[in-house]
Amino acid sequence: MASQVELAVQGKITPAIARIAAHEGLDPEQVRQGFANGRIVAPIGSNHAHDAVGIGQGLRTKVNASIGTSTDIIDIDAEVKKAQAAQAAGADTLMELSVGGDLDKVRREVLAAVSLPVGNVPLYQAFAEAQRKYGDPNKLDEEMLFELIERQCADGIAFMAVHCGINLYTIERLERQNYRYGGLVSKGGAYMVAWMKANNRENPLYARFDRVVEILKKYDVVLSLGNGLRAGAIHDSFDRAMVQELLINCELAQLGREMGCQMLVEGPGHVPLDEIEANIILQKRMSDHAPYYMLGPIPCDVGAGLDHITAAIGAAQSARFGADLICYITPAEHLALPNERDVIEGVKAARLAAYIGDTAKYPQKGRQRDMAMSKARRDSDWQKQYDLALFGDEAMAIRAERCPADEKVCTMCGEFCANRGGMKVFGHLLEGACKA
Repeated sequence: MASQVELAVQGKITPAIARIAAHEGLDPEQVRQGFANGRIVAPIGSNHAHDAVGIGQGLRTKVNASIGTSTDIIDIDAEVKKAQAAQAAGADTLMELSVGGDLDKVRREVLAAVSLPVGNVPLYQAFAEAQRKYGDPNKLDEEMLFELIERQCADGIAFMAVHCGINLYTIERLERQNYRYGGLVSKGGAYMVAWMKANNRENPLYARFDRVVEILKKYDVVLSLGNGLRAGAIHDSFDRAMVQELLINCELAQLGREMGCQMLVEGPGHVPLDEIEANIILQKRMSDHAPYYMLGPIPCDVGAGLDHITAAIGAAQSARFGADLICYITPAEHLALPNERDVIEGVKAARLAAYIGDTAKYPQKGRQRDMAMSKARRDSDWQKQYDLALFGDEAMAIRAERCPADEKVCTMCGEFCANRGGMKVFGHLLEGACKA
């Protein structure tokens, strides 16, 4: 069966392309061209019904939420509830990243519980199963890894973060650099580096990249090139190891695209605010504008407990400069496994950040909602404000909790409402300006 890329190259507008164009308010031909040149992808997959979500150039910046068990907390029902909460809060995609318990069961129950495209990281289960079977994750067998990737695709995974860009040359860059302030912060990356060192062998996901592509293309799963050596501290941003892996991933994105597979490149991580634009320019130039999936990014290292806010600042900048998919960060980042409330707060913060970035990235079409909100505030049209707000239910609840005596104003100003006073004096002028 032909993939979305191959069909687009043949000039065909698939049902997924048509739905994405309708969602985004774009010409279907424009979206088809984006698929054909590798600048737009859609996590499709097999055996899991969900709506088409477009990720890439010219589209709204999307938000991913991540859930999953740990070896300390294994509660499948809780993960299902978190997945459903992420969907209700407005996430566009979901990643199931469990490492504890029956991993096949967790994945399948999460897939059955949501209608979002679901992604994962196959190395997590691969190393977990090697640990259980052999007592040593470094005894992971290559064939077992590829069989697992296919099993996960067959279950209905729509996009997969695969750590193909870590190779012996990349590790050499890290060793010659001889420092890392934040160490290795990717579970899949750290375990793959350890496997390569213990076995003195090349990363099979790099050495046999064609097989990875073959499997994912078969199920039309988006291959998200994972960044296992991403910076885990702002002082590691743009170090040799991070840049070398990004360079390799950008090369692989082109190769995979030529083979007919949908390709996504992952980015860091921890990045100072003034380096975010350069990071995105580098990725876009080296990959011929492949869609970019930013993890956060987190622009400082001291925001523990409020890192959903820290990341939202970085995410807004990322969306502004061209990132296409943002992975949320929760208040529990660096501290604990997120709970349901953390998931909701993380999704909402990331959605707000992506929206802010899009108003700068697409100023002509991205600010009309804000203009309508401004007029509703000026006119004290509260219901319209709730309808236009990204989080109208929360806005309504706050106002209801502190309801004013005069329902036309709010308790911030009460009788001294500036909007009401201004409209009395200058309302005719303001209306004239708006009509003009």
